[in-house]
Amino acid sequence: MAIPSLPEQTRDTPGSPAPLEHFNTAPAEEIRHTLLTCLHSLRWATRVAAHRPYPNLDSLLAASDEAAYDLTPGDLAEALAAETLPVLPDDAYRAAHMALGAAHAAYETKFGHVFAICLDGVPPSEAADQLLAAIRSRLTNDPEEERVVTAEELRRLARGRLVTSLRGAGNCATSPNAPAPGK
Repeated sequence: MAIPSLPEQTRDTPGSPAPLEHFNTAPAEEIRHTLLTCLHSLRWATRVAAHRPYPNLDSLLAASDEAAYDLTPGDLAEALAAETLPVLPDDAYRAAHMALGAAHAAYETKFGHVFAICLDGVPPSEAADQLLAAIRSRLTNDPEEERVVTAEELRRLARGRLVTSLRGAGNCATSPNAPAPGK
């Protein structure tokens, strides 16, 4: 197996490359496109793609994190422009949709960009509560504090989406503005 930490369902099948092997050998433009579905920052995608090949998934994720930590305010604005609000489950109460809509509007008014959050590990049944609690909490931040928190959430989103594109599983909210990772 090319990547020891990958789950059973991503093991090599005869005649097909392992996900990381494909990531390492695919044309740069294809990989940049894939990376832009994870985080819409050209600087981040170019940097991660330029450092191929990666010996293992952990090395790729470390490079992804490092590139995300180095994003400038302009890079963050570029990434946030492509983000959209996390989608609530269809069976969420109407009141939850209304409360989140109001909270999102207040957040965008205060900070001038969409609310970004990674919901990895949050069960779908708890997503609405987690989302509402997080947005209310973050509304108390000043703009600089929120820029730092938002950058961290974007880094987590990029990491989760990158893993999703290689493994085919995950629970990070995705942007409907871009094709779902791995599609």
